[in-house]
Amino acid sequence: MTRTATEPATRVTAQRFEEGFMPAQKLKKCLDSTGIKYVTITHSLAYTAQEIAASAHVAGKELAKTVMVKIDDKMAMAVLPAAFKISFDLMKKAAGAANVELANEQEFKDMFPESELGAMPPFGNLYGMEVFVDEILSQDEEIAFNAGSHTELIKLAYRDFERLVKPKAAKFSAR
Repeated sequence: MTRTATEPATRVTAQRFEEGFMPAQKLKKCLDSTGIKYVTITHSLAYTAQEIAASAHVAGKELAKTVMVKIDDKMAMAVLPAAFKISFDLMKKAAGAANVELANEQEFKDMFPESELGAMPPFGNLYGMEVFVDEILSQDEEIAFNAGSHTELIKLAYRDFERLVKPKAAKFSAR
């Protein structure tokens, strides 16, 4: 979905529901079924990690972003602190792969039908894909991440995220 700079966010929100977007429903159902405690944070429309952290009043170190990567041509999720970037050399080592590259939006846009493009939660296990989490996130008690839309985050205990997703933890990012 594209939006012009003058189009109001409320129209974008209404359009999401008309198009069949049900942000966070699959994720919330998963969390609710396991009895995990979480908080939903609604914020003004934001696309970049810095905008999201500021709008949602979440500490930058707790905000995780999900980056889609191809590891030896297989789609995977890399979850890292919002202010960090992937080191592809470290990611290759962590994955034991010959090749790691960013996936382009065309390659994954249809994989998350209930999420807005670029706002998918880091629960690759719900989509049958491997998830890598940078070990620096495990040092925080909580983790916050996009919940399927550009206006909503979910915040929960890191240990619960780890228990549900079972990501491979490794050092693969840097500021």
